[in-house]
Amino acid sequence: MGIVETLVISMGVAWGCGINLYAVVATLGMLGASGNIVLPGELVILSDPLVIGAASVMYVVEFFADKVPGVDTGWDAIHSFIRIPAAAVLAAGAVGDIGPAAEIAAALAGGTLAAGSHCLKSGSRVLINASPEPFTNIGVSLAEDVAVISGVWAAFHYPEAVAGLLIAFVILLVWLLPKLWQAIRSLYARIARLFGHQPPAEPAVAAAATARADTPFQAEAEAAMTALAAPEADDTT
Repeated sequence: MGIVETLVISMGVAWGCGINLYAVVATLGMLGASGNIVLPGELVILSDPLVIGAASVMYVVEFFADKVPGVDTGWDAIHSFIRIPAAAVLAAGAVGDIGPAAEIAAALAGGTLAAGSHCLKSGSRVLINASPEPFTNIGVSLAEDVAVISGVWAAFHYPEAVAGLLIAFVILLVWLLPKLWQAIRSLYARIARLFGHQPPAEPAVAAAATARADTPFQAEAEAAMTALAAPEADDTT
């Protein structure tokens, strides 16, 4: 296995972990145990039946939790502390045969990529959950499962294509995440107004409002000072 193929596998695994960690581990373990793929040296442990069993059980739990609006958001929040570190470990393990420096670099890059795919998944779910019907949520969840499992398999068999898709994903992520953040803020602002709470104003808006509020008082103060000064002027005359 060449260096480029190994790096693609490492980043493909990290990307998938950010969306569904247990699907990635179970898929790697089953494909490795069945001989469909050759796992990198440090990832051979994933083909152990105990690891496959544990990952499969957790995948079944996530399969149902991820399709219930609201529950999926809580599940994603908890797994913010699980998916990203696990992705860094697996990405480093995938390039362990290259050397320690490659492991550290892969852990950093893999953790960052997993954080991006995790944020995109969890953020989009928050917006989707604003819809009262559950079918969109279920459809998106099923599409994510298929994308992760097929993506892990393709990383071993079609690394060039997966490399192109990963580059396109990073470009999309840079463009989409700020827009997703603004959409989530707008959603929470609407929810706050619905319950009678005003969201905090932006600093510039707050400063402008303070300036407008101070203007009448400043005018009154100036008028009072003028009135006090007028009798003094008359006495002098």
